Order: sequence, then C-alpha cells, then structure tokens
Amino acid sequence: MEVLHSKIYGEDQSGTPLLVFHGLFGMLDNWGRFGKEMGEFFPVHLIDLRNHGKSFHSTEMSHDDLAKDILNYMDFHKLKKINLLGHSLGGKAVMQFAITYPDCLDKLIVVDISPKAYPPHHQGIIKALESIDFATVNSRQEVEEALKQYIPEKSVIQFLAKNLYWTDDKKLDWRFNLNTLSTKYSEFVSNAIKYGTFEGKTLFISGGNSNYILPQDEYQIKQQFPDSSIVTIKNAGHWVQAENPKDFNEVVKNFLSDQEVS
Repeated sequence: MEVLHSKIYGEDQSGTPLLVFHGLFGMLDNWGRFGKEMGEFFPVHLIDLRNHGKSFHSTEMSHDDLAKDILNYMDFHKLKKINLLGHSLGGKAVMQFAITYPDCLDKLIVVDISPKAYPPHHQGIIKALESIDFATVNSRQEVEEALKQYIPEKSVIQFLAKNLYWTDDKKLDWRFNLNTLSTKYSEFVSNAIKYGTFEGKTLFISGGNSNYILPQDEYQIKQQFPDSSIVTIKNAGHWVQAENPKDFNEVVKNFLSDQEVS
C-alpha cells in the first residue's frame, strides 16, 4: 500500500485531526501558513495528493482513487475519525471520500469547488508545462521565462514554479506527474463526483471574486450535502486561503469549534 506524503502540525494537540488537501498542480507547502496557525488548536495533516508534491506517482487519477488514498492514509496513521478540508481538486477528493466513507468523517470543508462536472479549463497551463524541455533549461529563471510565453499571470507562474526541483542527476523537473495529470485530466476535472449523500456538517467556502461556485450550484450542493452552508470570503479569488488568510482561517476555526459561521 502506497501512503500519501504529509507534514503534521500540532501532533500533540487533542481534538479531531484535520486533513488538508491542495488543488491541481499544488502541494502541501501551499498550506504551510494555515497548518502552523491551525496546529495551535488541533492536529493538522497537510497532505500531497497522488501525482503531486512528494507523494507517489501513478497512472490512475479518478475521484475514487483519491478517496481510497485518504482511507489508506487514515489506516496508516491509525486515525479513527477525522475532519477534512480540500481545495479545488482536493475538494473533489474530500467530497468523494465523504460520500463513500461517511462513518470515518466528522466535518467536511470544501474550498471553492462544487460537486458538478467542470468544462476543461487548464489546457493553456498544461500546454505551457509540456513546452518546457528540461534537457535544455538550466535554471528556474529560464523555466519561468518560457512559461511567460503562455501564461500572462505572474502569480500563476510563481505557483507552478514552486513545483520545480533538482533531480539526482542535476536536472530540473516537475514534482507533479505531468503525464498522468494531462492524460487523465477529464477523469478528475470534467467529471462530477459520484452521486450519493453525506449527512454530516459541511461547509463550502467560496472566493468572492471566483466563479467556481455559482448560485445555481446550490441546489446540487444541498442535494448531496443536506447539512451544508456556503460562506463567501470577500477580497479573494480561487486561492481563497492565500488571498484572504485572516478571514479564511477564522471561518474554518469557527466551523470546527462549533461557533456560528457567517
């Protein structure tokens, strides 16, 4: 059994552990600040999804695969009951887990994604990533310059460049498994999570400047997650936790400690 790579904050804290999953092309380090802050209240496991960060690479990448990975992680770390938080692709993973293994879960937090199928919208980024020839580039700066030809947003380039690392034979490469993420893209982005319901307490957090959760998505959200509420964080886009960490952290903390979320 291959187990996902993680970093744990607040291991000595009591309380239900919170497992945190990043989005597509992300890694657990994107959540470091959040993990440190929340680790003062309860154990926080920041986790690399399969084919990302330092977790294992695989040719499979369905929502079911991601949900099973979470169950395997729980078994390995001997966790009986957990809270889950997932952003974007990580949100799809935790929703599928909640529906498939509801007895393992106390509370669920889904960040800026809904259960629906999304039209493909990362083709430009994938094309940019595939354009890099690691046999010819010798520095991070060269990679960033090459990405600029395809991607206008500096913040997106910096986000992707965090995945660069030096291999044992002194070559740069991506930490994520670009081949699988490209070939299996439609399985995990252009697919809704499987139909089913999770009756437990659920919080959907959307970015005020993001269009990932739309008003018309509320019906499907309530169908599958009947005990759910949706909170919008102002002055934040899709990367809610990075763009308005103060409000985001407060909403998460209140929800997990049973305080009123507004």
